[in-house]
Amino acid sequence: MKYLVLGLIIATIMVAGCGKTAETGCTPATPASERTAMVAFCTSNSINFTEHSSGILYEIVAAGTGASPNLSSTVSVIYTGKLLNGSTFDASANAVPLSLSSVIQGWQITIPLLKAGGRIRMVIPSSLAYSCVGSGTTIPANSPLYFDVTLVSFR
Repeated sequence: MKYLVLGLIIATIMVAGCGKTAETGCTPATPASERTAMVAFCTSNSINFTEHSSGILYEIVAAGTGASPNLSSTVSVIYTGKLLNGSTFDASANAVPLSLSSVIQGWQITIPLLKAGGRIRMVIPSSLAYSCVGSGTTIPANSPLYFDVTLVSFR
């Protein structure tokens, strides 16, 4: 689990600079160019999605109760992450504490939509995930990602 958190932090730093093609040598995909594949994934997986202005497609399965986290919160989550081909690249069986300010932008946008005990299913455009650099050997460049996340608690 330590490697997962470290990997998320490193990937977030890499993503922050990826929009500058001169520095990275890569060109990020636009959310509009990935939308068809994202909608097809939602349709085939019975996700009754709402589209966020950022291009994220999400379904709040359970809203939770109480207050919502913000970017300065440490959230404890149980999650599964998949590529749109259905292959799982990461999952947690137990609650994992993460600083919301250090995870991918897609999570920074969607996790605050929940309250403690809430659950969300989301399809995140690659530009709000690992962009044109990908993540190791498990997430290719310009890959939209699916996450099923339960917000156990936050502080």
